[in-house]
Amino acid sequence: MLQSSLLMATVKNAVRVEVRRSKNESSASLIRRFSRRAQGLNIVRGLRAQHYFSRTKSKNVQHARAMIKGARRMEYNEQVKLGKIDPAAGRGKGRK
Repeated sequence: MLQSSLLMATVKNAVRVEVRRSKNESSASLIRRFSRRAQGLNIVRGLRAQHYFSRTKSKNVQHARAMIKGARRMEYNEQVKLGKIDPAAGRGKGRK
């Protein structure tokens, strides 16, 4: 919250940013100074890293995925050998 003399932010691990307003300072410059200080301490980057964090896949999940991928590859190679798929033709419409 913006108070008349103090602007503070508290993050999960007790990182604090404190900015005091001087007499002739506008609220816009106070917010700008606060933003710069928070940016310097990598607070926003840390919060985004926590927000978009994705766990590493377990060995079982990785193995299952590899088995599915291998089965698809074998099926594709079989289709190529039977002449049903032309490997030189590409994979259809994609990004250009």
